Amino acid sequence: MDSNAPKLDLSQVTPHIVFSSEQGKVWLNEQRVMLFSQAALGKFRKEVYDTIGQDRCKAFFLRLGYQLGILDGELARSSGAEMPIKDRFNLGPELHALRGMVLPELQRLVVSEKGGEFICEVVWFNSYEVEICANEMGPMDEPGCWNLTGYASGYSSALLQREIFFQELECHSCGGDRCFAVGKPAAEWDNHEQLKRYYKPDPLLEELSKLQTTVEALKESLNEGDKLPNIVGSSKPFKHALEMVTKASDSKVSVLLLGETGVGKEVLARAVHITSDRADKPFIAVNCAAIPPDLIESELFGVEKGAYTGANQSRMGRFERADKGTIMLDEVIELTPRAQATLLRVLQESEFERVGDNKVRKIDVRVVAATNEDLSVAVQQGRFRADLYYRLSAYPINIPPLRERKEDIPLFVAHFLEKYRALYNKNVLGISDRGMEMLCGYGWPGNIRELENVVERAVILADINGVISVESMFPESALRPSEAKVLDSSGRLQNQIFPEGIDADGLVESLLSSGFELEKFEETMLTSALQKTQGNISKAARLVGLSRPAFAYRLKKMTVK
Repeated sequence: MDSNAPKLDLSQVTPHIVFSSEQGKVWLNEQRVMLFSQAALGKFRKEVYDTIGQDRCKAFFLRLGYQLGILDGELARSSGAEMPIKDRFNLGPELHALRGMVLPELQRLVVSEKGGEFICEVVWFNSYEVEICANEMGPMDEPGCWNLTGYASGYSSALLQREIFFQELECHSCGGDRCFAVGKPAAEWDNHEQLKRYYKPDPLLEELSKLQTTVEALKESLNEGDKLPNIVGSSKPFKHALEMVTKASDSKVSVLLLGETGVGKEVLARAVHITSDRADKPFIAVNCAAIPPDLIESELFGVEKGAYTGANQSRMGRFERADKGTIMLDEVIELTPRAQATLLRVLQESEFERVGDNKVRKIDVRVVAATNEDLSVAVQQGRFRADLYYRLSAYPINIPPLRERKEDIPLFVAHFLEKYRALYNKNVLGISDRGMEMLCGYGWPGNIRELENVVERAVILADINGVISVESMFPESALRPSEAKVLDSSGRLQNQIFPEGIDADGLVESLLSSGFELEKFEETMLTSALQKTQGNISKAARLVGLSRPAFAYRLKKMTVK
């Protein structure tokens, strides 16, 4: 959630929302409304986009928002007749916030009861369309909050009984720092004729087949030109790193990859190799930290028979195996002083000698080194040769940590879900919206490797054909929304945690003053729920408001004490 988002008072609109369990309906005054999955809408939007193209897809979702806006505008016009015009206008943003679509903040509003001047400037926080673009569509080349723009236009037009058009001028979905829109009477826009066409019905079927063929051709063309397969990420910091990789591809310069543990240094090293003229030659990756110091020279540069006890035959090292290709030295700071000296000779003279041999061997290999430590500090401490550092750091590439490229998290999640669905032969429907919010809000000290582990665990814990919940990804987390909206007996939304009629303050005070122990209380609660449901874990989980994986995890903790 955007930390700069405003606080919005929804007290004017919540009384208009009524849930009817008997009818299976949700009412906004006399309008029947529905709660709809953002993930499903996102997949549908992507399908529409791929089928009919961006311009028509935009028009489709503008008109969808416009129709919803007209209905809400009519509601505000009829229900708020006694309210000042500005208060009635604010009902629209509040209704949209209540639906969970966006959190609007009006920056400027000039409006009169009967015609006259109208201008509205609004910033949209937490737009659901921005999340859809991030999860399904990737970066856009123009503002992507089409549905919100259409809604603002329809709502204002219906409320004020005149033609109002909004245009989004800045948007997170195309790299902007905010989502910012401006509304004015239609005639005051220079492009009002173009805007008007967006809101007119448009026959699709006559061109559908042609557009599908064009889209498929474009996809094939893009795939054929993809120089960096298996690269996940479209954020600006990561794109900069990829640009550095591409620029180095045609040279022989040694590359130094810098970044925290788990950021994907080997993936970028392979990208350096794949985009070079050595792509059809060997790529050898070596984790220097995983090789014992007394063996690292022979592992890297080979050994001659009899060089030491146990060297029963001559053996080539990793550098010889990588001849004409690329070698990646991960955790290069772990090289011994002798191995550092030999590496420097390889970089300067393109030659080396095997351990126990005096024959000079020529080699043509490109070196990509990687480290999560500051090599300049290691030089000052005497742990790393200064001359080797200067050779390796000629072309450094900084790989940003995951916390600095959070817009890439949905892309990684989709990639890892596909991987572990296949590995475990288990179908899950994806991550819940709240789960994705949790993933994007977490700091990820372990970066991409940690995210992959979380997704793998979630696939294991999730129910077959179920949606991955927060508890499946973070089993120990007892996180709940800070403000729970539940239903009272009349079906109206109430802001409370305990059921109606429970004295929450009195209950908590009584527990705390009687030597209450949270752990024992939890055990008693879980055991009672199981007894009440005759051992049915799924029913017991629902009874205490947990998912089945979270309930099972807590049971397991109880039994392994």
